[in-house]
Amino acid sequence: MAEANSQQQEILIVTGMSGAGRSTVANTLEDLGWYVVDNLPLRMLTTLADMADRTDGALPQIAAVVDVRGRDLLDHVRETLAELTSKARVRIIFLDATDDVLVRRYEAVRRPHPLMGDGSLLNGIQLERQRLMELRAISDFVVDTSRFNVHQLAMHVRELFLAEDAPRLQLVVQSFGFKYGTPNDADMIADMRFLPNPFWEAELRNHTGVEAVVSDFVLSRQGAAEFIDNYTQALEQVLAGYQRENKRHATLAIGCTGGKHRSVAVARELADRLSKLPGVQVNLKHRDLGRE
Repeated sequence: MAEANSQQQEILIVTGMSGAGRSTVANTLEDLGWYVVDNLPLRMLTTLADMADRTDGALPQIAAVVDVRGRDLLDHVRETLAELTSKARVRIIFLDATDDVLVRRYEAVRRPHPLMGDGSLLNGIQLERQRLMELRAISDFVVDTSRFNVHQLAMHVRELFLAEDAPRLQLVVQSFGFKYGTPNDADMIADMRFLPNPFWEAELRNHTGVEAVVSDFVLSRQGAAEFIDNYTQALEQVLAGYQRENKRHATLAIGCTGGKHRSVAVARELADRLSKLPGVQVNLKHRDLGRE
């Protein structure tokens, strides 16, 4: 492929053998923030690039999924790519798999191959491989998905295209009150009702865990520091595992009786510590702080 130019616009062409994982790659790229278009004729990519150029950077990354259904896929390939390269940084990822794996995948979903016609499934696969030979040869990335499941393929794509400084896991740390019910979307729940309740301290009752007077009280109680230290250490392993397993979103719920004092103070402390972990972006929320 031609050298990347200095423009910010990126176009990634996702192509390859039918059944090799194009849909999985498209979904993963969409999760990473790419604008994904499916089954777009290759010649129309230049028009799309021109339109994106007029959006003032609103579409900095475009992924176009093209396959043998696009009749012009192999017509004027090099000419089209040269024109695109003059407008944006263009790369091609080609997904491949062995014939026997592709046959098994098609048999599993019980769908015909787009090129098999009146022939066999294997005939269609072999014809497609011949047609895509030139495109495979000029691709920037050739990924053999034969031994990947969908999760492993998604992880591989994330490793290829995720920006180095982009968070791999979006973590919501949320305080709540048990008397209002536990959050339905929580992946993990910690109970702070083992700590003394500031509610029973007259001078603290009308304050909340976001205020230093309550936070200092909660975090200085016996067992609080030890819990936070040990729980943070345990969560380091959990959150690292989430990233390895390609889990992109998680919610940690910290509860106390009313969601106003203890859970708020501890959630704030945990959020501060967890935000320092590599690949983790923390969003702190207090579900029940405004309740009476």
